[in-house]
Amino acid sequence: MAYVADLHIHSRYSRACSQQLNVPNLVEWAKLKGIGVLGTGDCLHPLWFAELKSQLEEDGSGFMVHDSSDVKFVLTVEVASIYSHKGSVRRIHNIILLPSFESAGKLQQALLAKRATLSSDGRPIVGIPSKELLRICLEIEKNAIFIPAHAWTPWFGIFGSQSGYDSLEECFEDLTEYIYAIETGLSSDPAMNWRIKELDSRSIISCSDAHSLPNLGREATVFAGSLESGYSGMFRDIKEQKIAGTIEFYPEEGKYHYTGHRSCNVKYSPEDTKAKGTKCPVCGRGLTVGVMERVEDLAGRSVGELGEFRENGVVKSKSFDRPGYRMLVPLLQIIAEVFGTAPTAQRVLNEYKKLTTSLGSEIKILTKIDTEEIAKISGPKVAEGVDKVRKGELVIDPGYDGVYGVVKIWDHGKETTKEAEEAPQLGLFD
Repeated sequence: MAYVADLHIHSRYSRACSQQLNVPNLVEWAKLKGIGVLGTGDCLHPLWFAELKSQLEEDGSGFMVHDSSDVKFVLTVEVASIYSHKGSVRRIHNIILLPSFESAGKLQQALLAKRATLSSDGRPIVGIPSKELLRICLEIEKNAIFIPAHAWTPWFGIFGSQSGYDSLEECFEDLTEYIYAIETGLSSDPAMNWRIKELDSRSIISCSDAHSLPNLGREATVFAGSLESGYSGMFRDIKEQKIAGTIEFYPEEGKYHYTGHRSCNVKYSPEDTKAKGTKCPVCGRGLTVGVMERVEDLAGRSVGELGEFRENGVVKSKSFDRPGYRMLVPLLQIIAEVFGTAPTAQRVLNEYKKLTTSLGSEIKILTKIDTEEIAKISGPKVAEGVDKVRKGELVIDPGYDGVYGVVKIWDHGKETTKEAEEAPQLGLFD
């Protein structure tokens, strides 16, 4: 039976992260969200590593469990590599997955031997090139999973406009074959990545990169295999491109979707940059080139060649056999808009927990539960919001240059910018 995995999160030992990110709370929120496998995040940080060892038990499959919970954990860490390569400064973030505390401990020692500082931040910053970091991981654990994180983020993605590369091979050279997947990041979706021919032979995964508990699962990957297949099954599914699909944030809501300058309040779509260029008309400096523009620069095929369509709410390609994906708006965000307050408000959280306690996980509520059942618990307006998300009846203002985009359920008199799509069924998440 398929399961949902969120493989890129952080702990309270990462900067700008909630102090509520501990193991018991992660278990609770994974259940609320409908997540079967959760990355630990930050597993190289000495204090978090010790905490994980004391609270998680290896189950023999490469996954870990807490107090016999149904939620599985896998050891993960995001590493920031800052180095000079081919005449440019590179700032590349990579996600590493490991199947045991032993292999994670060996990676700690290997990085410490290279004078890496692991205790200052859960996401360690190292001066080790991405290729060399990959080599170290493979020498320690042949089945290490090494994934370029949020691949299109301008400042820290492998394809980023500010310090990335134009291809995986340019970065990883003779070790490129060991890159089995890339992470979409919040500012891109799988269809944007389908346009890059180099990615045809690699899985495209999505993760939340959560810095707080409510953001868990806002993006996630659906694996076709069973939890019993453990880490080796996950490794195989990623390597052989057998994932079932992904759950996606609307990429326009990501903070680097469009090109622009936030200090000058300038935002350009790819069509705008073709007409106006990438120099800021206010200050004259170069604009921060967004993900949409960068995809256009590197794409080997057009949008039309994808033959993109929606089937029961799942986005697919007619031209290529790639896993489909669903576009969802977090349930907390829907409730918050109904209440006219922030998603972090206690009133919103109370309603969220009432819904998930009564009807099941957030993913189930957003994709399967009849809206009449939702209305019985939280009223017709919340039910209407879920229905509008299923149909894609949204108002979207894209993000740019570090400013998150805005996705609203009700247009408040404005014309919607997304056409309605067929209401999704559970399908992908059975």
